[in-house]
Amino acid sequence: MTRGKDNIVRILFLGGAKRVAMARLFSKALEEKGYGCEIYGYELDTRCPLASVGTVFKGLRWRDPKIFDDLTSICGRRNIDIVLPFVDPAVSIASELVFKYCPEVFSPVSEADAADKMFDKVAAADLFEQLGLPVPTTYRGEAFTSNLIAKPRFGSASKGIIKIDCAADLEALDDTDAYLIQERIDNRREYTVDCYVSRQGRILAVSPRVREEVSGGEVVRTTTIDSPEAVSLVRKVLKATELRGAVTVQLIHDLDSDRLLVMEINPRLGGGCVASVYAGADIPALIVEEALGLNTAERLPRAGVVTTRYLADVVFYSEN
Repeated sequence: MTRGKDNIVRILFLGGAKRVAMARLFSKALEEKGYGCEIYGYELDTRCPLASVGTVFKGLRWRDPKIFDDLTSICGRRNIDIVLPFVDPAVSIASELVFKYCPEVFSPVSEADAADKMFDKVAAADLFEQLGLPVPTTYRGEAFTSNLIAKPRFGSASKGIIKIDCAADLEALDDTDAYLIQERIDNRREYTVDCYVSRQGRILAVSPRVREEVSGGEVVRTTTIDSPEAVSLVRKVLKATELRGAVTVQLIHDLDSDRLLVMEINPRLGGGCVASVYAGADIPALIVEEALGLNTAERLPRAGVVTTRYLADVVFYSEN
């Protein structure tokens, strides 16, 4: 990564319209290391909360064929040092941008092929099984058993999930290939684990938490927990998948059979990662350190840190 002579690190958020708290954490991490910070955003609508702490560019849609030309131009004009994806489609964009078009820019992501597998739930479940990781049993057309769940193959934020209680429910699916169909675990506890893995494969942060309140697919109340079993399984997951950068692992604890299973992996910063940062797993600091070429050390979180979110207003006037 190259920086300007002004000792300011410039960070571009992709799809991070609401990540004001995260922007402030990156500013804090850089300030503690003697650097200034400038935050930029890339959004379809520039009138978003992130504009209260940075400059937001009007962007293109992720599938627009001109998006790499646009992002490359922004990175060059604004001397962008770090690119951070905050939504699933932006992960492969960030990866291709830094590995192919702008190698002087740092992004805490895996290469696009590895990341894309995680966004295809069927391909991801198959991969987890091949790697010997514990996952809910996948339905593959054998004799029907009740208590199944169908998740859209390329869905996110728990949208479009269908409970299947009988053969008629299964037959009602328009296209079974469009879903990952697995055993449904009703008596369960879910864990989200925020992680960071260096480019060299060092696991530098593993912080489990529980989501206690969710609104619109985003966590608004979460608490870090002490779970050696979750940490051990996630370390195994990270080593097996060889993912890099910021990684969010979703686990499910089957309380009836006492099984801890892997549900899915999002190879990016999670929306509730702020809780882990305040618990001690300072992933923004790790990203900054790796981008700057500084020494990094594992961050160990503590349990019992509760983070809640509240609404705040950002006002835009026509003359702006």
